[in-house]
Amino acid sequence: MIQEMLTQLLPELEVDPRTVSALLCASAAAVAALNWMQRRRIQEKMEEARRMRDLGLQRMEKAVQRFKQQNPGADPSRILSLPLVELAEKLKEGSLSAESVLYTYVDKALAATRELNCLRQLIPECEEQLRDLQGQKEKGLLHGVPISIKDHISYKGHLSTCGFAPFLGPPEQEDSVLVQVLKRQGAIPFAITNIPQSLFNYDCSNAIFGQTLNPWDHRKSPGGSSGGEGALIAAGGSILGFGSDLGGSIRLPSSFCGLCGLKPTGKRLSLSGVTSPVPGLLSVTGTIGPMARDVDGLALCMRALLGEDLFQLDPTVPPIPFNEKLFCASTPLRIGYYETDGYFLLPPCMRRAVRETRDLLQEAGHTLVPFAPPRVDYVVNELFMRGVFADGGSTLMDLFAQDLVDPGLKPQVNCYRIPSLVKKTLALLVRPLFPRLAWHLDALCGVRSAKAMWQHQACVLAYRTEFIAKWKKLQLDVVLCPVLGPAFTLGYPGKLLAAVSSTMLYNTLDFPAGVVPVTTVTEADEEELLHHRGHYEDAWDRRLRKAVEGAVGLPVAVQCVALPWQEELCLRFMKEVETLACERKKCV
Repeated sequence: MIQEMLTQLLPELEVDPRTVSALLCASAAAVAALNWMQRRRIQEKMEEARRMRDLGLQRMEKAVQRFKQQNPGADPSRILSLPLVELAEKLKEGSLSAESVLYTYVDKALAATRELNCLRQLIPECEEQLRDLQGQKEKGLLHGVPISIKDHISYKGHLSTCGFAPFLGPPEQEDSVLVQVLKRQGAIPFAITNIPQSLFNYDCSNAIFGQTLNPWDHRKSPGGSSGGEGALIAAGGSILGFGSDLGGSIRLPSSFCGLCGLKPTGKRLSLSGVTSPVPGLLSVTGTIGPMARDVDGLALCMRALLGEDLFQLDPTVPPIPFNEKLFCASTPLRIGYYETDGYFLLPPCMRRAVRETRDLLQEAGHTLVPFAPPRVDYVVNELFMRGVFADGGSTLMDLFAQDLVDPGLKPQVNCYRIPSLVKKTLALLVRPLFPRLAWHLDALCGVRSAKAMWQHQACVLAYRTEFIAKWKKLQLDVVLCPVLGPAFTLGYPGKLLAAVSSTMLYNTLDFPAGVVPVTTVTEADEEELLHHRGHYEDAWDRRLRKAVEGAVGLPVAVQCVALPWQEELCLRFMKEVETLACERKKCV
């Protein structure tokens, strides 16, 4: 074939078949050698990143040992048991030293990462910041509070990898706006946490730093993409952390790990200095937000962040200070609720959590109103997936082509790699038997033109208007609904991307939404799970049942939602749910 082509192109040239064969073999060998060299370069970069991580951990471990030798009477258990609000008060009044709190949490974080692999890096500069804090007359709301941040929230002098080897380049030149504001409030960033490769996954594993485990059960995922944060905080190694959320990446680790997490409205907090593997993505709004052990900790964090420092450092953030009056209000709420979004029927324990919380809220004097979110199948596929993969996944594929694909992401990546024409053909073929897979494959083809992109964005705005109109017609203040959980067995998140419809919905709408743990999985839940069929009774429903089995004792959460820019109302609702759930546990 090659010989015939050469003869047609250059008829005057006499082509020896043996020469052609030799050239082909040489070309194949050259390609194989180049591929080997590329893989070797990638592996060397990964090895160097791991070596630097280990050196940083060793350095901080020595610093902890020095502190222990100099302070033999220090009581770490007392510090670790304090809620964030109480810890912050004691640090501010001086009854606890910032030094003892920092080294206690560094020590606990080191122990946690030995067990769970949740840290990507400790931040040695925290010791310098600790010295700078000493003697300061003006103390911020988070004075001396050690905090952790997700991998791609920039910290000067450290990498923001997004779990990709191509991002193992020069370190960040300056702190993100979030980190700058936190430092001005006296917080001490001391840890950078692990994430899944690409961030487009709700497990927590990458080819550079490996798999993070769930502290409740090491067979389970901590969730993602803020999974390192979830695992570290749940294990006691951090008291306040920051994640990001494009499809549920704060709320899912909070659900899987038994934490409180808040996804604010998209621009309520600054995204300046937050690295993205797909910059310029606007169809679905990503955001950053806090994760903590209780709602009061989240509220303190938002109170500290929403001030003049933030508004001056990033003028694109609306200058809306924390609304204390709205957060502290006690008037009864009118609450919409639903057990299922009609697209992915979640496990029995997650629906039970909504029912029990609904009953507690009703007994407390609130009004509960049934609410059905419209057309969630349309939101998941046509608005969310088609918007996020508007380019057909080519931006992500360019990065994966320069990297080794993490095993947990291979099912997703293999799907992205299918040519668009083949995806569309497969979608037509499987539609009668597996409609959800057909919609998913079609959505992954993205949009075909700038005109189609504008039409897509117009559809997002139209759906938001439709949703708010339904909300207003029922005169709702907030909505109570399920969140995906309990924690998945390792390896399953990459096989069930569409299962996060419960959280994707509120990214598409750009509504603030938070997660609160309210109960745990029971033997009765596990028994009922055996009969779980789902809405479609397809392979995804059967896979979901497998993903969550064996979860007795694991945390179960609910999701609390408010209208845009009403984070304080969302937090107030979360606090009410948390209080009622805690009171119920005491009575049982």
